[in-house]
Formats: sequence, C-alpha cells, structure tokens
Amino acid sequence: MLTPTCLDALLDLAADVTGRDRRTVRGGAAGSPFVTLGGTLQQAMRLQRRAGERLGLSLDLAALMGPAPLAEALARAVPARAPARGESGPLRPLLPGQRAALADRHGSRAAHRVLSAELSGPLDVAALRTAVAALSARHEGLRTFFAPSAGGPVRRVLDAYTVPLVAGRPAAGEADGVAAVHRQLARDAARPAAAAGRPPVAFVLAPLAPGRHLLSFLYHRAVAGPWSAALVWRELLADYGRAAAGLPVSRAPAPGLDAPGPPYARAERRAGLLRGAVGPVDLGAPERRPAVFDFRGGQLPFLLDVEVRDAVDATARRAGVPHSTVVLAAWALAVGRRCGREELLVGAELPRRPRAALPRTVIPCAVTHPVRCTLEGTTDYFLRGIACALSEGLAHAGTDEDDLARALGTAGDRSRPGPAQVTFAAHDELLPAAVAAGGLSARFHHGHLGGAEADAALTLVRWRERPLLCLDFASSVLTRIEAARLAGDVSAALLALALSAPSTPVDELLPAARATGAALPTPPG
Repeated sequence: MLTPTCLDALLDLAADVTGRDRRTVRGGAAGSPFVTLGGTLQQAMRLQRRAGERLGLSLDLAALMGPAPLAEALARAVPARAPARGESGPLRPLLPGQRAALADRHGSRAAHRVLSAELSGPLDVAALRTAVAALSARHEGLRTFFAPSAGGPVRRVLDAYTVPLVAGRPAAGEADGVAAVHRQLARDAARPAAAAGRPPVAFVLAPLAPGRHLLSFLYHRAVAGPWSAALVWRELLADYGRAAAGLPVSRAPAPGLDAPGPPYARAERRAGLLRGAVGPVDLGAPERRPAVFDFRGGQLPFLLDVEVRDAVDATARRAGVPHSTVVLAAWALAVGRRCGREELLVGAELPRRPRAALPRTVIPCAVTHPVRCTLEGTTDYFLRGIACALSEGLAHAGTDEDDLARALGTAGDRSRPGPAQVTFAAHDELLPAAVAAGGLSARFHHGHLGGAEADAALTLVRWRERPLLCLDFASSVLTRIEAARLAGDVSAALLALALSAPSTPVDELLPAARATGAALPTPPG
C-alpha cells in the first residue's frame, strides 16, 4: 500500500511535469484523471521516469493516461525493480518491432527518417565532431547494424564506432535551402543502410548561407524512434555547447533497454476490441489503389491560426483532455466524414515499451497501434471517448503487429498498409522550436524522404509557436490536391470542435457535404 508521504511526493512530481500549481493538482487528484489536470503522454512519461529516479517507484503508463482519478492511478505504484541485465556480446536477437522495420516491403524511403536542425551562428566543426563521437560512445543503439543469420536477421553492436558526419551539398542560392537539402537526402535515402557492416545512421552537414548550416540526423526506424531522435538532438547540442566552451564531454554508457521487454499482449484479445471498426478507408478513388501498396508518398505541411490553437486549448481544458487528443479527434472526424464511416481504426503512435528509462535510450521504442475511433455522442463525450481509446491502446501497444493483423483478418490484403490505413502522431512536445548551444541557435525541421507508411498520416509537429501539422500521403492513393483538401478538412474539423458547445452532437460538427468543400490549408513559408 502506498504511504501518504509517497502519494504526496508523486502528486508534487505530477504538478512539476504539468507545470500546474501543486495545490490545484492535490485538490483535484481525488476526482480527476491525469489528463483532465492537463497531463499529456509526454508528461506522463516524464512523471514515470522521475518517479523511478527520485522515489524508486514504478508507475503504469496506461493507468496514468486512463479515466481513473490521478490519486487512484498513483496509488497503484509499486517498488521499481532493478533493471534486468540485457544481452551481452556483439550478436543479439532483434528487439520488438525491428523485424517489421527491416522488412523489404517498406522500402528504404519509408524506412528512413530525417530530423534536421538549422544552425545559425559560427559553427565549430571540431566541437561538433567531439559531440558526435561522445554521443556515439554513450548509446549502443547508434553502434548497431543488422546482419543475416541462419535464423533470420540479428543485431550486431560494435564496441567502437562513431556516427559519420557527412558533408552535404551546398544549398546556396535556393529559395528554400532546407527543402533543397531534404530533397537531396530523399534521393540518397538508402545510402546509410547500403554499406554492409555499418549502422544505418548518419549526420549530414550542408551549408545554407554564410553563418547558416543544416545538420540532419538520418536514421533507420529499426535503430531509433521519434523519442530517440529527439534525445539525440538534446544530447548532441548539450555536448556541443560543452565542447565549444572547452569543457569535458561525457562518454559514459547511457542506461539501456536491451533486456527483454514485457510479454506481448494477446493479439486475439486486442482484435476482439477492434474488430467492429475494421473496414476499408478509401480517401481517394478506389480504382486508383494499386494491387500492392508501394510505400511511396509525399508530404504536405500546413499551419493553423493561433486563434484556432487557443480555441482548441480551451475546448481541451473544458473536456478534460490534452490538446493532441482534440487534434486526433479532428483527424478521425475528417477521415470518417470523407469516407462515410461512423467508426474507424486510426493508428496512433505510442511507446511500445513504456518503461521509465525509455526517454533516455536510443531504441526503436514507438509503435503505430490501431485505436478505435467512434464518431458519436456530443462534443465532449466524443473527445473523452477518443482519450479513453488512446489509453486502451497504450495498454495493448506491445501486441505483435503481424499477429494482430492476422487476428483481424487484414494480413492477406497487400493493397493496404495494415489494419489502420490512416495514422496520427503527436511530436510537438519532443523538442522545443529552437535551442541555443555554444553560440548557435538551432531550429528544428522534420524532413521527408519520399516514403509513406499509411494512406494518410497526420503529425502534430508544433503547437505553442506557429502551430504546424504535416500530412504524409501515399501518392498511389491520393493526389497532392486531394491531400490538400483532406488537410483542409482537418482544419475545418478542428475549428468546428473548437467552436462547439459541450452538448453539440458530433453529427452536426462536420457534415460530409461541407467536408469535401473545405478551404485549402495555409502552407508554411
């Protein structure tokens, strides 16, 4: 049984991670869930980590993000176990999710990701090389490549390896130098994985203009996930600042997650919760869909007005859900109205192995897991239902993807990317819009390498400063104009949710006739 002192300490940590007054959190904990008190998934993960580090307690992430009052979720904390010893030696079995990431069906464009920083100011290349070397030494994930064996691919971890810092082509004279560099990276997307015996990661440094460079972290999704990519940037820039100031940079190994994860959830049980929402989602002309999904696509970034952002925030507070849940609800509403479905599966990006050390480890920690979105009820009922669906998805995020597809009966359909043809990810809390380090200002850009892992994937990239969303789309399924109209539908759905009363029926929010005529969104620039 958790002692009152421990519960008080956990409530104080919850107040710290959410940025809310401690008295407010303590006063509301008995009757309000964590999300109602302003908590998001990223904040829940930070609370989980701090509870382990400072109090030696282990919190269940799904319970924390669920409908139970915060005090009840925290009371379920148990003493944290000592980390299990992971595999040792250079050859190791694949981690969960790596086999699917290495499958040829995804192709190099969809399997590789890029996250770049636009660096403004005098760049100390020697300090940058020092920071890259220290980062590589700390994280064995950056020293991992994949080798064939009689039983299938295995991981090989190198004792010593430094992620290469490659000179990129200059983008001087280009109207949009960042986009020009990303286009070049898209043409070369397979190169980091092409050399046998080398980890499929690289940094590419390209000059943009005097005093401006673009440093891109290019990585394979079998090595790292979005949380890991953000960690790489936080640590790299911190190390660069120390190295540029002539201070020592640590090369001590970071905590790892190489020990076996929790057992997979039963696919049949999860399928039973999702089966009623399984069905085709056709956002484009059905006759255009290829017989085999080719994982090629484009990207359409678009901005939201800050007034819409503020109205969404107000609706989120009223309904007791995070702002990202409102964005997901708008996405489900826009897709559902466009294809005539009242219930559908949306793949939500969730942590596969929700452990306290996750945010400090370079590992493929994310999975796109289907959640059941039902477009019914009133506005606030609908939003809370989406929040509960996400919490339920967190509890089952460890389900084997292939087993789940077989249980749902979608494994044999190669024309579609999986049970969930549309997906959603919230990355707005992973990194700030800009960071200062060693005399540099770093502003982040999410690049695109020409791949697509879903018919349409919406990512919440930035929220507090100039709200930015990105719509990735499969070019064999949607034209760019159709994707732009779908993005307009999302903007219209967000506005409808933001301006609605709590008791407004969902059926009145975004009629299908209006959805197809939504205005095109505002591109960044």
